[in-house]
Amino acid sequence: MLAKSLVIFIGVGVMAGFAFGFYLHDMKNTNQLVFVDGSSISIVTEKSDFKKGEEIKITIVNSGTNTLIFSDTSYGLKISGLFGIMMYSPHVSPAVTTLKPSEEIVFVWDQMKNDNVPVLEGLYKISSDGIDSMGNKVEKSITINIWK
Repeated sequence: MLAKSLVIFIGVGVMAGFAFGFYLHDMKNTNQLVFVDGSSISIVTEKSDFKKGEEIKITIVNSGTNTLIFSDTSYGLKISGLFGIMMYSPHVSPAVTTLKPSEEIVFVWDQMKNDNVPVLEGLYKISSDGIDSMGNKVEKSITINIWK
């Protein structure tokens, strides 16, 4: 017969495992595109886990009802490590660009840094920022995983 304390500890462990699993499931929400009233920008990728060397299609969407303004043709796209070290930003032309509501722009990243060195495996932050028609900054970021 099992000791009473052992049964309690096993029961608490099983309950904690279920609770932690549901928490991680909620954190791994893949719904990246939500349309709202007002100013909003969304970044969408096909998935959140990529193999090393795989091309990553990044879609920047104006998911609000206001036009967004960007200072160049990169649409504010930046890819950095989780500690904020810049890895990649597209080559840009210094021309003011806009995204109208529900409009989108697609970039493809080949997992190369700006100095043409491949990135390592790990977590990366993809971000974009712009300004709405009232002068407010609008920004969004997501994280992706790159594995072997």
